[in-house]
Amino acid sequence: MRAGFRYEQAFCRNLGWVTEWEQQLLRDRTVAIAGLGGVGGSHLVTLTRLGVGGFHLADPDHFELANFNRQAGATMSRLGRDKLGVMTEVARDINPEVRIEGFPEGLTEDNLADFLAGVDLFIDGLDFFVLEIRARAFQRCAALGIPAITAAPLGMGAALLTFLPGGMGFEDYFRLSGKPPERRQVNFLAGLSPRGPHRTYLRDPRQVDFERGRGPSTPMAIDLCAGAAATEALKLFLDRGRVRGAPHYFHFDAYRGRWIRGWLPGGNRNPLQQLRLRAGYRVFSRFARQARRTAPVPGPEARTDLQRMVDRARWAPSGDNQQPWRFELEEPDTLRIYLEEKGEGTVYDFASLPNRMTLGFLLESLRLAASELGRDFRWSSRPLSGGALMVEAEAPKEASVAPDPLAPFLPVRSVDRRAHRRFPLGADLQTELASCLGEEFEVRWLAAPGERWEVARIQALATDIRLRIPEAFRVHQAVLDWTEANSADGIPAHSVGLDPLTAALMRWALGGWRRMRWMSRLPGSTLIPRLEMDLIPGLFTGAHFLVLRRHSSGNGRAETEQLLRLGADLQRLWLTATRSGLVLHPNLAPLCFAHYGRHGTVFTEDSRAPARARALADRVQALAPDRDPDSVVFLGRIGWPRRRTAPGRSVRHAWWELVRPQSD
Repeated sequence: MRAGFRYEQAFCRNLGWVTEWEQQLLRDRTVAIAGLGGVGGSHLVTLTRLGVGGFHLADPDHFELANFNRQAGATMSRLGRDKLGVMTEVARDINPEVRIEGFPEGLTEDNLADFLAGVDLFIDGLDFFVLEIRARAFQRCAALGIPAITAAPLGMGAALLTFLPGGMGFEDYFRLSGKPPERRQVNFLAGLSPRGPHRTYLRDPRQVDFERGRGPSTPMAIDLCAGAAATEALKLFLDRGRVRGAPHYFHFDAYRGRWIRGWLPGGNRNPLQQLRLRAGYRVFSRFARQARRTAPVPGPEARTDLQRMVDRARWAPSGDNQQPWRFELEEPDTLRIYLEEKGEGTVYDFASLPNRMTLGFLLESLRLAASELGRDFRWSSRPLSGGALMVEAEAPKEASVAPDPLAPFLPVRSVDRRAHRRFPLGADLQTELASCLGEEFEVRWLAAPGERWEVARIQALATDIRLRIPEAFRVHQAVLDWTEANSADGIPAHSVGLDPLTAALMRWALGGWRRMRWMSRLPGSTLIPRLEMDLIPGLFTGAHFLVLRRHSSGNGRAETEQLLRLGADLQRLWLTATRSGLVLHPNLAPLCFAHYGRHGTVFTEDSRAPARARALADRVQALAPDRDPDSVVFLGRIGWPRRRTAPGRSVRHAWWELVRPQSD
């Protein structure tokens, strides 16, 4: 006995719910737990605190960062340590008298008999995707007359199944034998929770990857599983209360506030369950296809600070997700960024404003990424031949630099083109967002119903122009991605806000300019796209906003650097909005065509477009009649999202694809 420890005193607060005699019965019992990660580690801690006196523990793995959200032993001080050793220490730190037999090789066919020898209960803590040895363990428990429990963390709830000696067996219930791996996984999941209340709030299906054995989990579900399994263990050990074995099943979902006590006669052979399984196989196939499309591109890990900065900053927004920048890295703290001009044929890059502003987004993203690494970030730009631009930057280590709170939002910031909620932003939030702009720029909010309607009409007029001119057609044809929900170098077509029928017609029309020209000449042909992409979203939003220059910076280098600072300020505003729970949709097309109309620039071979552009310029100028029309440098809308998940988003090239070989 460890000095200062007395079993009776350590677990005396259990008394009342259990008697002193029952507490000693718990002390005498031995539980076998296979797996000490998520549920397994929490099972051990909960049962040890209940006063259970003996354990057989099996786990071959070590703790890593990906375990931190749910595993009882995962801490910084234990990174890389074996789970069995750590959790044995945790249990003995609670009860120095606890009896533990460890199986560091994990649960295998060779040690299964020893693992279950002399135990009173088996609790399944294996990873969801480990099915072969799990089935063998339950089969062996049935042969030895040992009760066996599996508690699955699903969403923010716990599903519980108990297999009792003489009752329905594991294989009879789940029907895994002889099926391909993907169907075994579906059968196991469907059997754990036939009704699946957790399915309704899965927000990002991309994180479900059955083929690679990866799925989301929450700490709430883990703790609920431990509580449910320990309660079932108490009832079994003390012969108290009714224990309903399979095919009875239980599921408590805390998120939905639902308690399900079900009965599935025949298990997965049940006719109704067969229908669920068929639907599950189809869902599995869809998830598998999506996981294959969104799987990370294999390549080198970002190891140096400069590589980590590029990896983080590559999430900066760019026009049509074209990522027109490339990097040269000169370790340890110098990098060069080259902005590649889109060329004269790109109709949307008016006066080089979007391209320069894009680089400003990137520079602010690099500064934020540097702050996470304790580095300062300083830059200067210079023009190159052909209108290209190069920025040379230094990121020296500085003890005074603290992580910027906006940096974690770099990879989650995205565009939401759908209608927003019509909740107002509030004066305090508007002030906070406006403060992100430096002294060179100011923001003007357009939130009243009439103002929102006017901006929506302006956006619709710009869409009418771009759907009718071949110069915009070529851009749309190149950047709209009709196959991928998450596009690495374009815009997923599903995210632009069109209903399926309109999207199908648009896809057909983008097959060739002759089709698009024919369709655009039909009466009212652009009405539905304008309604769905501009008028409805333009009305249903928190506010539109203009960003205006306070003064012109002149020409040349000063103008370029002002646009870079504009992009940096706007990126900070966008990330601040993201941090506040808002979403943003930039809309530069009206400013683009208004610029052409105002200056009489020839931008298309379509003879009717210039008149529309001049009319658009008048409408844009009316939004800020007191200012020089060329002072308007950004137009966007901002609001509270209706849904937190988008049907698709633009992702990015891997960091090493953006890095050039170092020049001589």
